[in-house]
Amino acid sequence: MNEPPRYHRLLVTDVVDETPDTRSLVLSVPPPLATEFAYRPGQYLTVRVPHDGHGSVARCYSLSSSPQTDRDLKITVKRVVDGHGSNWICDRVRPGAVLDISSPAGNFTPSTLDSDLLLLAGGSGITPVISILKAALVDGRGHVFLGYANRDEGSVIFAEELRRLELRYADRLQVAHWLDTVHGPPTVDRMKELIREYARRDAFVCGPDPYMTVVCQALHQLGTPGRQVHVERFTTPEPPAPAPAPGNRVATVEVELDGATHRLPWPASVRLLDVLIDAGLNPPFSCRQGICGACACRIVRGTVELVHNEVLEDEDFADGYTLACQALPRSDTVSVTYS
Repeated sequence: MNEPPRYHRLLVTDVVDETPDTRSLVLSVPPPLATEFAYRPGQYLTVRVPHDGHGSVARCYSLSSSPQTDRDLKITVKRVVDGHGSNWICDRVRPGAVLDISSPAGNFTPSTLDSDLLLLAGGSGITPVISILKAALVDGRGHVFLGYANRDEGSVIFAEELRRLELRYADRLQVAHWLDTVHGPPTVDRMKELIREYARRDAFVCGPDPYMTVVCQALHQLGTPGRQVHVERFTTPEPPAPAPAPGNRVATVEVELDGATHRLPWPASVRLLDVLIDAGLNPPFSCRQGICGACACRIVRGTVELVHNEVLEDEDFADGYTLACQALPRSDTVSVTYS
């Protein structure tokens, strides 16, 4: 990434009920924004969601559409207990709504569509995986194995679409459904049995943390090289525990956000995002884990330390970018901008 997310207003042209707790939003991109919203299979969009009647918060949702097969963009949202963004979207968004959405981002995407692939999804983790699946079948030449785990048959997202793909690409696609009500929860040993013959392929894994832990352990024990295992984490935003910092030092942060400048005290053990939210500001953010980049801002003056980072690269640091959700002050004064 080279800059923080920029938001554009996109029209919701259709809302599709995938399961009782999952909806897909079909989004129309105006021709002048076609280049801005060009995307790779497996990427996500960041959506601004109204919060407490004023301001907004940012949430990331993977694209279930594929650039190889779908004219319009489509994101799929599963309702999460106490999840502000998912409940607002599932309850409020109807065709004709207009949402503030940033351009596609994310690195959960194959370097080539011609390789044999191992795709492993749990629950709503199928969202970016089906985007990759459709792209590989239409534009690629390899074989694809999809292992898809769900609670029961009624919770299988894209069930009919997957059946159609199995029939159309019977010579290249194999789908194995894992239902907890039938097979019990996935275990490492049983997962190894399921994927053993595909363990040398590039693997793309997405789903709840317990599922991904089992899958990644199975791949490791089967000898799949780490560089071939690609993981997309779905996390529920929660306030992170403060990282240890020496003493009780309090820095000062000057923040340029939404056209205004704010000066705030910044305790050395509190992350920047929490400082801004506690002050009543509405900075963009999503995962709060340092893995999505939605909270990226630029350091104008001063120094910070990141507790965790899985998205910024050397060139981003050279341009002054940091992650508000992981940044701690390491100088007495820090200036940052979201412009």
